[in-house]
Amino acid sequence: MLTNQWPKPVLGFCAYSGTGKTTLLSRLIPILDDRGIKVGVIKHAHHEFEMDREGKDSFRFRQAGAGEVLVTSSRRWVLLHENAVEAEPDPGELLKRMNLDHLDLVLVEGFKHHQLPKIELHRPAMGRDRLHPGLPGIIALASDEPLSEKGDLPCLDLNQPEKITDFIISWMESD
Repeated sequence: MLTNQWPKPVLGFCAYSGTGKTTLLSRLIPILDDRGIKVGVIKHAHHEFEMDREGKDSFRFRQAGAGEVLVTSSRRWVLLHENAVEAEPDPGELLKRMNLDHLDLVLVEGFKHHQLPKIELHRPAMGRDRLHPGLPGIIALASDEPLSEKGDLPCLDLNQPEKITDFIISWMESD
């Protein structure tokens, strides 16, 4: 099993597109919060994405060539950063940009090829092969159907986010 190399526990979720990673994380976050665990999230987007919209000031500043635009209000702030060179981001570098002081756990969606502990989501009805064992770092499988062959990994029910939360907390305590 991978050991944590970051100042806070970091746990990835990997699967093929359309498997339900975002849906699961959206269900896990409030359960973790109810149990007193403050969560941050890093999400990998595979395509160019826009957080701001055409016509908004932040969009205009970026279009004008600003390398970074920080938008702030009394309730939140966001930093938009333009990469000078198009390259896959590294989750370790992204973690350095997060304020980890008020977080207990960082969940990572995507980044399946990076060296971090991950839970693989698998839906057999999608007809896709599992990523495990070919992908390093997978510590558990979460599926919506019983798996005929799970090997030595714990198998979690995708439809029971409370049980997945129990697994995450146990993993955090053992790390």
